[in-house]
Amino acid sequence: MCKSARKIAFQGQEGAYSHQACAEVFPNARAIACRTFEGAIEAVRSGRAELAMLPVENSTYGRVADIHHLLPESGLHIVGEHFVRVHINLMGLPGAALSDIKSAQSHPVLLGQCRNFLRQHRLVTVTGADTAGSAKEVAEAGDLSRGALASELAAGIYGLNVLSRHIEDHKNNTTRFLVMAPHADRARQSDKELLTTFIFRVRNLPAALYKALGGFATNGVNMVKLESYMVGGSFTATQFYADIVGHPDDLPVQRALEELRYFTTHLEILGVYEADLSRG
Repeated sequence: MCKSARKIAFQGQEGAYSHQACAEVFPNARAIACRTFEGAIEAVRSGRAELAMLPVENSTYGRVADIHHLLPESGLHIVGEHFVRVHINLMGLPGAALSDIKSAQSHPVLLGQCRNFLRQHRLVTVTGADTAGSAKEVAEAGDLSRGALASELAAGIYGLNVLSRHIEDHKNNTTRFLVMAPHADRARQSDKELLTTFIFRVRNLPAALYKALGGFATNGVNMVKLESYMVGGSFTATQFYADIVGHPDDLPVQRALEELRYFTTHLEILGVYEADLSRG
């Protein structure tokens, strides 16, 4: 992963959790805010940014919608991962008290991560385009009854006061981000644990998936993620997304991937990268 990157793109407004991820991994880089995931990807493809920071899953909410479809089509490659401990905060205008807040605005993913608090305080949920954007809208609205759910970074940027900290339902609430680059980097840069991410489609054969995955078990390759999703608008066209521990040049991984190829119609490696130290 290019730690010397000068520009990195993310989806959302300044103060978003994606912005926080950029600052944690690349503290000296300029973070470029983009309205959509597609915009962040295009910023890298066009050369406006060197890298993109994209969220792929949250430990409470699950998969980030559409991201698995975007990754294979992006033309970019995974060169790193990063985990952000997501602390959710309710914030409001200066002068507002918690008892004044009647509604809470944020991205739907974040709203789904603090249902207990929202129910307990009988707050009406308002869907926003993103977390930091919601904080910005609340700051501009000037209504003491409106609150936003976002990071403390966003509160500081938009001049809001944090009324209740760390309100997430699960105290291990974490989002996984992938660092995307225009060129693949499959060199072994250290002796740290490596991950390989790939997508595949199985042949239309009885027990094809079972047979396709058998090579990973027999060769002792640890598969840490396997997800399926529909492609092409068809219920019969299923694509799988997988993370395994190891490098494609490792003999056990070579053998497992070769066996996988025999039972697939499509196999594409999206990236080889170091496992984040906080993975566990």
